[in-house]
Amino acid sequence: MARGRNRLGARSGPGSYTGRVTAPSLVVAPSILAADFAHLADEARAVEGAADWLHIDVMDNHFVPNLTIGLPVVQCLRKATTLPLVHIEAVDDPVALARDLRAAGSRAGLAIDRDTPVEPYLELLPHFDTLLIMTIKAGFGGQEFMPELLAKVRTARTHASAGHLQLRIEVDGGIDADSIEASAEAGADAFVAGTAVYRSEDPAEVVRQLRRQAERTAAEGIAAEPTEGIAAGGAARDEAAPGEPATDQAAP
Repeated sequence: MARGRNRLGARSGPGSYTGRVTAPSLVVAPSILAADFAHLADEARAVEGAADWLHIDVMDNHFVPNLTIGLPVVQCLRKATTLPLVHIEAVDDPVALARDLRAAGSRAGLAIDRDTPVEPYLELLPHFDTLLIMTIKAGFGGQEFMPELLAKVRTARTHASAGHLQLRIEVDGGIDADSIEASAEAGADAFVAGTAVYRSEDPAEVVRQLRRQAERTAAEGIAAEPTEGIAAGGAARDEAAPGEPATDQAAP
């Protein structure tokens, strides 16, 4: 059976967070993998009021070679911040887990690593609320963004739009001021940023700046969409080595 990664992120308010992509719906999630581990509570608080989620990479030295944060640290962070958290673990059956999560009143998502093609999993997307697409190889922070992986984002966004799916598409890896606009243009509406945020002098301001860039790009894309039926040609457009899927879990 396929072995994957599970990302857990609590929603920040009532209702679905997977509606139509509009500028106000964009999510920026700082990753504390790039934070100062000696002051994690302070680092979490540093982005409150600016960030939407707090991204916590829990790596177990099996799915990826790195070994990072475990349950005790996550429990301590839960007490230190009001931000929703994101968590990773391995699962064997993503769809079965997604069903269990939804039955429990939670949200679920699918995460696709660098070498995993997205096409085999497009038909599974109705089972999920979020699709996370890695724009690096999972395992270590600080890697350089790989723009060629945005083809997966475009494919997923086209598929979701054609099927009228309410799906949030998140990108993770190398997201900064130089890559967030291309990611938003490709169809992403949630952005994990670690090094760009926590290696800066003002993490909260970097989060705000990233949001402004993504919102501007998303708004430009919406403005450029053809209006259905107003003119000829004006109808809306429909626009790798094998790997392993992962599951993205969102808790209530």
